[in-house]
Amino acid sequence: MIFDLWHKTKYKYEHGASFCHNMTTIKPKSFPGQTLIDYSLEITPTPTDISQRLDFFGNSVTRFSIQQHHKDLVVIARSKVERDYTKQVNETELSKAKDVTIEETKAYLKGTDSEIIDVRQFVMPSPLISNNSGEIAAYAALSFKPERSFFDATFELMQRIYTDFDFVPGFTNIATPLKDVMLAKKGVCQDFAQIAIACIRSMGLPAKYVSGYIETIPPAGKEKLIGTDASHAWFSVYLPTYGWVDFDPTNNQIPKNQHIVVAHGRDYYDVPPLKGVIYSMGNNSMEVSVDLRPSKDYLTQMQSQSQQ
Repeated sequence: MIFDLWHKTKYKYEHGASFCHNMTTIKPKSFPGQTLIDYSLEITPTPTDISQRLDFFGNSVTRFSIQQHHKDLVVIARSKVERDYTKQVNETELSKAKDVTIEETKAYLKGTDSEIIDVRQFVMPSPLISNNSGEIAAYAALSFKPERSFFDATFELMQRIYTDFDFVPGFTNIATPLKDVMLAKKGVCQDFAQIAIACIRSMGLPAKYVSGYIETIPPAGKEKLIGTDASHAWFSVYLPTYGWVDFDPTNNQIPKNQHIVVAHGRDYYDVPPLKGVIYSMGNNSMEVSVDLRPSKDYLTQMQSQSQQ
C-alpha cells in the first residue's frame, strides 16, 4: 500500500503570541516494511529559525522558533508512505521467537552486547510510566507467568485491555495518571498503550511506546471525510533472537499495513506530535486534523492491473 498522509495542527491565541519555540515529531520513519517516499512541512508564520535532527531514539525531530507577533500558528505535514508488512516480518524467525518464555527472556536480557543494553532502557521507569503500581502489577501478573511464552502473554494482555477498557475520548489528557486510567478502565489509545507498557515493565520486561497513524475505513457506501483520522499509539515488545514486535490494544491486533509508524520512545512524553513554549496571554485553542488514505496514484495503478 502507498498512503498519502496529511496532518494539520492549528493554534489560535486570543491576544496573539509574541514568541514561540516548538518541536515536532510527525515525520514518518523508514525501515524494512515502511518507506517514506516524500515529506514536506509547512509552517505559518514562517519560522525565524528552523532545524531538523534525529533524537536519542532515532526519531526525526524539527525544531522551530517564531520571533514575531502572531494570532495563529499553523503546522501542516504532508507525507507519502509505502507500507509492506511482508518486508517487515520474517515469519520463520518470528515463529521461533514466539516460543521463548518469560523466564528465558529475562535471562537473555542479562547480556552485555550493545543491542541488549539498548533494550534494557525500556524496562526502566519513564516520565509518564512508573513501575511501582501494585494494581498494574497485579493486572499484569494474570498473564505473565515465568514459564509462559512472552509473545503469548503479551498477546493476551492486549486482548484483555481491549476487552476491559472503554475507549472514551476526552476522559483523560496527557497529565492523567495511569492509576486513574486503571481505576476507571477508560481512556484513549495513548492510555491503553501506556497501561500495557506499565504492565510489561512491572514484570521486568521491555516495552516501548509507538506513535503514528492508522487508516480508518468508512462504513460501506459512505465516502471518507477529510480530517476524520487522528494520531494513533500502540506498543512494542522485544522478543529475544528476533527483535521488536508491535501490538495495538485499542484495536486488538498486530499492526500491519494500516499502521504508519512515526516515532518510538519510552512513553508519550518522548514523542508528542507538537510541543513547545509560547509568550501569550488569554485563552488559547488547538485544532488537529489528520487524513490518511491510499494514494490516488496507487489506486490508479491497482485498477489498471486488475483490468489487464
